[in-house]
Amino acid sequence: MRYLHTMVRVRDLDAALDFYCTKLGMVEIRRKDSPAGRFTLVFLAAPDDAGRARADAAPTVELTYNYDPEDYQGGRNFGHLAYEVDDIYGTCARLAAGGVTINRPPRDGRMAFIRSPDGISIELLQKGDALPQAEPWASAPNIGVW
Repeated sequence: MRYLHTMVRVRDLDAALDFYCTKLGMVEIRRKDSPAGRFTLVFLAAPDDAGRARADAAPTVELTYNYDPEDYQGGRNFGHLAYEVDDIYGTCARLAAGGVTINRPPRDGRMAFIRSPDGISIELLQKGDALPQAEPWASAPNIGVW
């Protein structure tokens, strides 16, 4: 058995792609539009996994956009997606500069949480050992839920 993908339903495909690709840095691997089925599927991968994901050898995130709008509740009960990053502080600074709220700042130099426009929690983990604690993150409060 191998892990293939995680499916996340999104209300606004453009907002979701802006978040996952432009701000978080993921790469679109493939897309399937089904006008008859009234949905679009967009498969994304972390940049370091993009080549393997194109060959179906790495996990992806499947964004599912249904043409008939629904109000998807409970992103929190989904759990979360997790991604390893090279520099937790730099990543969080870049995301914050792009308007993303850092719900659980990386006070420990190791872990942070953000949320997608659809309320999906995303955990960011420092690659390797935790970075030394540093401001402004070390004293930053939690904002909202993750």
